Amino acid sequence: MKKIFTIFVIAMLFLSLAGGAFAAENDAMVRIVHASPDAPAVDVYVDGNAVVEGAEFKASTDYMNLPAGDHKVEIYAAGTMGSEDPVISQDLTVEAGMAYTVAAANTLENLELVVAQDSMDVTEGMTKVRVGHLSPDAPTVDVGPIGGDALFSGAEFKAITDYKELDPGTYDLEIRTPEGDQVLDLSGTMLEENTVYSVFAINTADQLEVLVLKDYTMMPGSMPETGMGGAATEQSSNLPIVLAAVVLGGAALLFVTRRQLQK
Repeated sequence: MKKIFTIFVIAMLFLSLAGGAFAAENDAMVRIVHASPDAPAVDVYVDGNAVVEGAEFKASTDYMNLPAGDHKVEIYAAGTMGSEDPVISQDLTVEAGMAYTVAAANTLENLELVVAQDSMDVTEGMTKVRVGHLSPDAPTVDVGPIGGDALFSGAEFKAITDYKELDPGTYDLEIRTPEGDQVLDLSGTMLEENTVYSVFAINTADQLEVLVLKDYTMMPGSMPETGMGGAATEQSSNLPIVLAAVVLGGAALLFVTRRQLQK
């Protein structure tokens, strides 16, 4: 009887693992960017749980799974949770299968979250890029090839543009005012095929720089995906293993039960 109970527990464990794999399909993916030029290193809590500790200016996390729905995001100066109030406390709503960038932006005195939905698909053989203006005192800007037409026009602080698909390659880009005055030279910007990028202008206007993040990379030979992209691929690759474990666990349970009944 003990053997039957042991195998039953193992089988139930495998079933719970399988349930977890399916449950992940109800998650969103979220990454966090520290884009406040005068804010100290920070700890980030979601629903009271620490998800980032000691993140300094320009730091960005990998994508993290977060259950779909409403969440409380709190940001503290590093190591001050429990002794000081958060420097920002804001609600965040995410949808299943979607990916998001959550940037702590503006100056410390006016810190806020800038949230953007990220793309997880790209036409095979192409590249895709967008621009985010996260410099609190920089003017409205355009981004485009040096001396050429703007790819992105009229981006103001906190604006994050739509994506544009381009041919992959190396581009001599610039950030400039709408009047044509160059703000930052981005010559030699390389955009790889099958890859989605977010290019964020950060820091103060007199020290403007860019933070380039890869949102998604299509794996060789894979079909373009929507929704959670890489995470969906990872889940589907684990699924046969989990299902096999469930089958084997169930088979073991049936085998032991038969042996006991035969005795």
